[in-house]
Amino acid sequence: MRYPVWIALVVATLFALMGSVFVVPEGHGAIVLNLGRLSRTDIGPGLHFKFPLVETARVFDRRLNVLPAEPERYLTSERKDISVDFFAVGRIENLRSFYRATGGDETIAIERLAPIIKDALRNEINTRTLSEVVSGDRSRIVAGQLAAINRGASTLGVRILDLRIKQIDLPTDSKVIGDVYSRMSAQRKQVASQLRAEGAEQAQRIKADADRDSSVIVAEAERDAQQLRGQGDAQAARLYADAAQRDPGFYAFQRSLEAYRHAFSGGQTVIVVDKNDPFLQYLKSDR
Repeated sequence: MRYPVWIALVVATLFALMGSVFVVPEGHGAIVLNLGRLSRTDIGPGLHFKFPLVETARVFDRRLNVLPAEPERYLTSERKDISVDFFAVGRIENLRSFYRATGGDETIAIERLAPIIKDALRNEINTRTLSEVVSGDRSRIVAGQLAAINRGASTLGVRILDLRIKQIDLPTDSKVIGDVYSRMSAQRKQVASQLRAEGAEQAQRIKADADRDSSVIVAEAERDAQQLRGQGDAQAARLYADAAQRDPGFYAFQRSLEAYRHAFSGGQTVIVVDKNDPFLQYLKSDR
């Protein structure tokens, strides 16, 4: 009769030991509830003991977690509608506050954190223009509101370590896209007009330089030609003078032939002169 009693005592002892021991993994934390009330909090990794049947242990992951959120629509300072997709990286910092605020439910924590983060981003984006939001430094947008986000998150026992903007879109059902395209087209037209004006100015400058260089070249060529003609005329005059001095008769004959050539070059020239005119002396026959 005693043997079954000892077995029952051993089994009861084993169950009591199993119910009084709990393990907290690395990167986790635990709290102990005594009849539903918080007894101990922020219990670190390791092997821990509790009173069986009276105390209950709750273990929570205190590692970094990504808190997803749905894209949210905001208005810029220009009243332009944009859609911002973001995510936050945080962890549980205070287990007591986390349990009291959410009952240990992470889904409730995410639901309460989402409006805090969205409101902070709204405050920052509302003060910036569309160009500053789209092409500016996104880390500055986040850094300006991270402290305010953590003030609200501290009531949940959570700390947000980083907030990242994944994508900024222009909603297809708004007029922003059309306005952006119109502005881009106007900017491109302005750049094109400026480039055309600079090209026309450069073309006029090149043409003016070319005209000046052409005038200089023509003037220098005309000057050189006049010098050469003057030198040729002077040399011809010297040759004629030398010829006249050496043989006056041949010189007169040569000059008369040149006069005939010029006078009758057309082939139909009619000259009426006296038969004894000296102009015709070399055309007369001695016979």
